[in-house]
Amino acid sequence: MTGFGALAGGGLAWCEGGDVVDLSGLGDVFGRPTLNDLLAGGRTAWQEAIAAARAHDGPRVAEGDARLRLPFDVADYVDFYSSLEHATNLGRMFRPDQEPLLPNWRWLPVGYHGRAGSVVVSGTDVVRPRGQRKAPDEDAPTFGPSRRLDFELELGFVVGVPTELGEPVPVDAFADHVFGLVLVNDWSARDIQAWEYVPLGPNLGKSFQTSVSAWVTPLALLEDARVEAPQQEPPALPHLAGGRDWALDVALDVELKGEPVSRRNASTLYWTFPQQLAHATSNGAPLRTGDLMASGTISGAEPGSEGSMIELFRGERFLEDGDEVVLRGRAGNGVDLGEVRGRVLPAHA
Repeated sequence: MTGFGALAGGGLAWCEGGDVVDLSGLGDVFGRPTLNDLLAGGRTAWQEAIAAARAHDGPRVAEGDARLRLPFDVADYVDFYSSLEHATNLGRMFRPDQEPLLPNWRWLPVGYHGRAGSVVVSGTDVVRPRGQRKAPDEDAPTFGPSRRLDFELELGFVVGVPTELGEPVPVDAFADHVFGLVLVNDWSARDIQAWEYVPLGPNLGKSFQTSVSAWVTPLALLEDARVEAPQQEPPALPHLAGGRDWALDVALDVELKGEPVSRRNASTLYWTFPQQLAHATSNGAPLRTGDLMASGTISGAEPGSEGSMIELFRGERFLEDGDEVVLRGRAGNGVDLGEVRGRVLPAHA
């Protein structure tokens, strides 16, 4: 694992090569409880922090022994729907006699605004959510524990430098505002989601919990993992054009109950992170330090490359109480993005 985290007892930490180094002795932003002050510093401060962290000979422990907290205070959370394969897979399941992609999908990065207060650090158990759900063969909805709890394999980017209200961020300014990446599991209650999402989209079927990795990997360490994104057809509108050299060669794996169930690469995302950021700010919505924006489920077209259970098992199997899900990521340049794990607990009475 390579990146910055936040120690449970206070202060920042750096992880590389299996060792976690306590950076709090460096003072200033390194002594803060979260990364947010460092995030706000901008690209020069980020480069200086990486150099200082790598040179610091502070107290260290093995990665497995470190006690970590959520690495940054989440300001806002947006989740996109940027994988062509995932959108196509779900479209074919839900609309078998129609075009799988809705008319707007190839024109903009579809997304929803999630709940920042429900973002938790890797290792936090997920309590099965309760809510309204209605099966097609039921006359009326009922309220109770979700019967179709799912995981979603995603990458997310963390905003550092904020903007003013009314200030859009062009695609070529992405690296000026974004500090780094995290792994994301956007837990989903598919039955609650299916009943509520028309006409305004996901709400309680998503907002109960989203898990992120304990380490934030700086963008600067992923330069060598950048590749060209797949061609877009039709071409993006001018305000979303560009950013195609920001696809990332990151291998992603899913482990369920200790067994591998999916493997794919993030490089095939149809909408890149710079395009997602440009779209999110295109109406003048401001960025805040600590904003989290996630890719949406990253799936492939081949069997065993799907990023969610609803795709992997065609809706016939979902998470059971006691199941543990682990997502892992490793960039093609050797940088390890770590893992995000969570275990399902029974619904509260």
